[in-house]
Amino acid sequence: MPLLQHFDALLRLPSISSTRPSLDMSNRPVIDYLAEQFEALGFRCEIVPSPSDSSAEKANLIATLGTGPGGLVLAGHSDTVPMDENLWQVDPLRMTEKDNRLYGLGSTDMKGFFALILEAVESEKLRGLSLQQPLIVLATADEETSMHGARALAELGRPKARYAVIGEPTGLRPVRAHKGMMMEAIRLHGRSGHSSDPSLGRNALEAMHEAITALLALRGELQQQYRDPLFDIDIPTMNLGCIHGGDNPNRICGHCDLEFDVRLIPGMDPDTVRDLIRSRVMPIAERHEVDFELVPLFPGIAPFKTAAEGDLVRTAERLTGHQAESVAFGTEAPLLQQIGMETIVLGPGDIAQAHQPDEYLALDRVQPCVDLLRRLIGHYCLTPGTENDVTGTSDSSNRD
Repeated sequence: MPLLQHFDALLRLPSISSTRPSLDMSNRPVIDYLAEQFEALGFRCEIVPSPSDSSAEKANLIATLGTGPGGLVLAGHSDTVPMDENLWQVDPLRMTEKDNRLYGLGSTDMKGFFALILEAVESEKLRGLSLQQPLIVLATADEETSMHGARALAELGRPKARYAVIGEPTGLRPVRAHKGMMMEAIRLHGRSGHSSDPSLGRNALEAMHEAITALLALRGELQQQYRDPLFDIDIPTMNLGCIHGGDNPNRICGHCDLEFDVRLIPGMDPDTVRDLIRSRVMPIAERHEVDFELVPLFPGIAPFKTAAEGDLVRTAERLTGHQAESVAFGTEAPLLQQIGMETIVLGPGDIAQAHQPDEYLALDRVQPCVDLLRRLIGHYCLTPGTENDVTGTSDSSNRD
């Protein structure tokens, strides 16, 4: 089946992940379609159930060709964000080719990547070549919400390989680092009462005022302690996003909630930062005699960084002609790294197109990505010397 037919077929299988159960969908149609296609190419396919925060059935796919202790994982997520169809100029649940672009929900983020993998593997130039190390295709569930799929696989320690490439949209530039993210809520519960007599209650809003001061002081300390020049914003950040409390100006505020995020740079641990937050806020809560909860709003993403001198980083730099860089968005890379694989992020789309109406993948990115995938497969999975043979060229780099 030609590449564009795979591309269209994948987009026609809706697989929306959402924190709202009414919008959340199963990803099984996408997983089943991919399993059928890769099995036809000789892969051994295993469908691994994934936890779900809704009634929708979720699963991961591990498709393996060949055996051995090393090998290469080509990874991506099978879900998309929700959509507002009224904002689209084309049908989001099918591929529309126009203006040298392939439009559709998931075209760049990132179901389209699997169509490009299929094209790379189906190539006649790869047929009949002997794999010396396994090629593994990984499709995960719920990346856009909880990353439950990749978290479940990391707990299982699977898949096993030496190298992993995640095809998130990077403009075909290798990425070896991104920040981590925590989204947290501080909930303070005091006691309401008549505002004419402060002794009648315990004011949660006044306690939160002190807690915010403590958080900002902690932010300053973390920014003094941690810095990484690989990032445009080279320090950790903390954003106080929203606050809710009380119900009337003449009542002592009995409850107050603050929601905030922290962007972690490599070297920082989410659990350690959480413990620091607790240690700063708990004494304030005790002094004001209010109850205190620190509640993660989602499991969080650890920061990610692969060493510049790693073999995969250097190979990707050589094949693309671009030095590995960092990005501001998060991926499943730290979870694959946790399994023990040297990991980079490298895909054909652009992050500016992700999560947008009329999402598209530029056609001029398609063939360079397919060629790049073939060369990576040749380098890490096939007989030595086949890296160039599978593309029929000695250099398919994309240079500015």
